[in-house]
Amino acid sequence: MSLNIVCIRVLLSIVAIALTSSCASQGMIRNAGIDPATRDSSYRLIQAQSRDRDSRTNFTLSLSGGGTRAAAFAYGVLGALRDTPISHSSHKRLLDELDTISSVSGGSFTAAYYGLHGDRIFKTFEPDFLRRDLERSLIRKVLSPLGWFDKRGRSEDAISLYDRFIFKDARFSDLNRTDGPLILLNATDISTGVRFSFIQEYFDMLCSDLGDFPISAAVTASSAVPLIFNPIVVENRNDCDNELPRWIKRARRRARDNPELEVTLDGISKFFDKENNKYLHLVDGGITDNLGLRSIYDFVEMIGGARNFLRVLKHDTPERIVVISLDASNDPATEVGKAPTHPAAATTVDVLSTIQIHRYNASTKGLIDEMLTTWSNELSTEDKKVEYYYISLDFNQMKDPEEVFFLNNIATAFTLNDEEVDRLIEAGRTTLFQHPEFIRLMEDLKTDG
Repeated sequence: MSLNIVCIRVLLSIVAIALTSSCASQGMIRNAGIDPATRDSSYRLIQAQSRDRDSRTNFTLSLSGGGTRAAAFAYGVLGALRDTPISHSSHKRLLDELDTISSVSGGSFTAAYYGLHGDRIFKTFEPDFLRRDLERSLIRKVLSPLGWFDKRGRSEDAISLYDRFIFKDARFSDLNRTDGPLILLNATDISTGVRFSFIQEYFDMLCSDLGDFPISAAVTASSAVPLIFNPIVVENRNDCDNELPRWIKRARRRARDNPELEVTLDGISKFFDKENNKYLHLVDGGITDNLGLRSIYDFVEMIGGARNFLRVLKHDTPERIVVISLDASNDPATEVGKAPTHPAAATTVDVLSTIQIHRYNASTKGLIDEMLTTWSNELSTEDKKVEYYYISLDFNQMKDPEEVFFLNNIATAFTLNDEEVDRLIEAGRTTLFQHPEFIRLMEDLKTDG
């Protein structure tokens, strides 16, 4: 019996236990109040975006969900960026020019690890995560009768495991000590229905300091599949100004013609109703955006567009905007259409989730393409056009049909075999290097001299 079949049965058992047990789990509260002495130096958008990189290019990488499949695909792309020199400097790689990595779910493991360790990721991430059997360790904890009625919940086991093997008790203050890109780890708050980014600007609304918050807890929240894992609970503290900020009021006026932004702002506004929203319950970021792109859209649009966003960050207008988006969702072959019999429950769930993910991903890609066109036009002048490059990568771009089939049938799981990891890493490199927009970008970068 394969490990994936065992996992399905175990997880179904977990759901049954959760539904029938009267012993409710309770999340551990980890977010402390804001310390005035460190408030301005916490992990903020403006600090992380102000580091020494080429101002001529604004460069964002988004990492999708998809378990270890997504993490390995992302790792391959990072390796490709490392191996891509920039012609105007013999010492810099394209990887060094990354301004932002935005991630959800499985992609958050790679994003957080790179944010903490930089190039060390290419030496230690594979043994620490990609080739480690974390799934078996989690199952052992789940199967232990001692853990069935533990009020801490299964996510606490995951946090302990990730700290032990991957993140080694790192905090967001550790990200602030690096010179890498801004790392946006994204989750979903099921209390308000809003996308939630682990950045101090969001924690300000909760009267909380992000600095001492564990990276492992944020990654667990970003990848916490509902029912399988418990939500990560964050307290919406009541010891600071609770009045709706002026920037939200201004953004809501602008959002009258923007339904996407209006929904986001309606959810965020609920953070200021402290009586009815005392706690956030954070789960898988893929529920509200499986590509990690919409949080970027949220930030820019809430601030008032591309020009205002650059003004707040104190950035010059770039010559080009680059977005590399990874879509590690799969499209596994099924037997559903070959027989009149009803599919099994597990098959039905898999098929429905695949359909929803692909449709929502297509909607997100359309939104980002439209967004980049708008931002490019807004920032361009008669004398200087701002170019944009939207490089969207997925498994179906591989030229070998057999490789496409193989990649699409890799399960969404914590543990993959060595062949699967190797081929996913290579897929990340190959799809990037052969993408027409990436080739155009590299040609244009040559003109920088």
